Amino acid sequence: MDEYGGSVVNERVASAAELPAPRIERRRWLPSITWIVPIAATLVGLSLLVNAWRSAGPRITISFQTAQGLEVGKTPVKYRNVVVGLVTGIALSPDHTGVLITADLQSSAKAVTMSDTRFWVVRPRIELGSISGLDTLLSGAYISLESGTSKVPQRHFVGLESPPPLPHGPNGKLVVLEAQEVGSVNLGAPVYFRRFQVGRVINEEMDPNGTGVHVDVFIDAPYDRFVTRASRFWNASGIDLALDGAGFRLQTQSLASVLGGGIAFAAAPGLTDERPAPPGARFALFANEREALAPPLGPPRYVQMRFTQSLRGLAIGAPVEFIGVDIGQVTSIDLDYDAQQRSFPVVVTAALYPERMGRAYQALRQNGTAEHDDRVVRLVGELVSRGLRAQARPGNLLMGQLFIALEFIPGAAHAAFNAEAVPLEIPTVPGNIDQLQLRLVSILAKIDALPLNDMAHHADQSVQELHTTLTHLDEGVLPAAESTLYSARHALGSLDRTVDENSPLSERLRSVSSEAERTLRSVRSLTDYLGRHPEAILRGRRGADGTVDGRGGEQGADVGSLERKP
Repeated sequence: MDEYGGSVVNERVASAAELPAPRIERRRWLPSITWIVPIAATLVGLSLLVNAWRSAGPRITISFQTAQGLEVGKTPVKYRNVVVGLVTGIALSPDHTGVLITADLQSSAKAVTMSDTRFWVVRPRIELGSISGLDTLLSGAYISLESGTSKVPQRHFVGLESPPPLPHGPNGKLVVLEAQEVGSVNLGAPVYFRRFQVGRVINEEMDPNGTGVHVDVFIDAPYDRFVTRASRFWNASGIDLALDGAGFRLQTQSLASVLGGGIAFAAAPGLTDERPAPPGARFALFANEREALAPPLGPPRYVQMRFTQSLRGLAIGAPVEFIGVDIGQVTSIDLDYDAQQRSFPVVVTAALYPERMGRAYQALRQNGTAEHDDRVVRLVGELVSRGLRAQARPGNLLMGQLFIALEFIPGAAHAAFNAEAVPLEIPTVPGNIDQLQLRLVSILAKIDALPLNDMAHHADQSVQELHTTLTHLDEGVLPAAESTLYSARHALGSLDRTVDENSPLSERLRSVSSEAERTLRSVRSLTDYLGRHPEAILRGRRGADGTVDGRGGEQGADVGSLERKP
């Protein structure tokens, strides 16, 4: 290398030797302010995650027939009107016969999701007896749940298609009514006591075997004390209209019961058991008030009656009366054939309730004649021998209804009584309905045979002739007579002026003039009266007491009275 190059290198080495040695210092790291936001967001997210994990409840599945009104992420699940969950999924069931609703509940609802918990969809329901779910018109449908008493948790449920029994207050009494059919009584229908609402129907269900229905009724306190062991319940729905032998009857409770149904109850007359009925007591639900408050039926006894007349108008359920007291009803009507007489008698079977006889039945029991069947047979045989007969009688002529009357017929012919027959057969006598019909037909035939058309025609001709005569008298005769009398009066007046006023001739002339004036007025009154009452020519004029004078005027009245009484 040349000298220039070597000198340069040496100078650089010398300069480097003169520089101080570098010192490395480590500084503390501090985060930038920009990291605060993501850190805070992370902390908030973690807290929300922890809170969601802590508040998360069970996830349940509910099966319904339809998902009408339900939406994912919008439909809430409520318990006692408090939101406890949300619908998170809707899917078809595996067999495609329904839908499966998935809902996530809060942890607070974990204790109510047991095996007997019930779920149903709350929708607007407008019925005649009640209105519910109106708040869902704006907010939409929601799922409501009702907890039970079980302690076994469950996650899969079968929802109710209709709401469960209506809720009721804590104070009151629940009773169960049993009937063959519920009629027009709806859920929520009112319950009346003395036409005052004291409760309502909270549930209706059919017997498992389908032979009847059960109606749950809740009576609010303090009216529940009126439900005693002697209470009788009946269907007060609609209008109870009856037209029978007892007359016309119309009964109803209120407009609400007419439209939506209702139930009423009262204490049966004659029963003194006023002990309060226990909660859950069962009562019979009668069809109407008359059946409910009727005397106790007791065990029925069946009898048969054989009639040889037509029994049109007799229906099953028609009353059977003993001396005017309703003691039973007709249960069947059959047609039989008598080979000897070659006739078709009608066999009527009736159920009799001896306890409806009241004191008479009590007296029979005390005498030992109403306890055993053999004594009952002897009693019936004795009554038949005294003239007891069954007779079909009209209960209502307007409707043509018949009923069976058990009466003692005076002079009744002897009738055989078979004490071995089962059921007992009571002899019969023909009713008077046939005779009454024959008499009515005979009266109508006589009325129809009257020559009403000819009589009306002759009467019309007579009236026309009378009218013609009166017209001629009024238009022709009377004006001429009036003119003649006027001329005579004028002539008499002239004569009166020429004759001395105190002479006998003047007095007679004045008397004749007055009599002529009265005669003219009487004729005028007579024609006016006959113009208004032409029938007086045939029947005479009626007096003040209603009697008729055959001469055409009032009794004891002369022609001049027509002037005073036109």
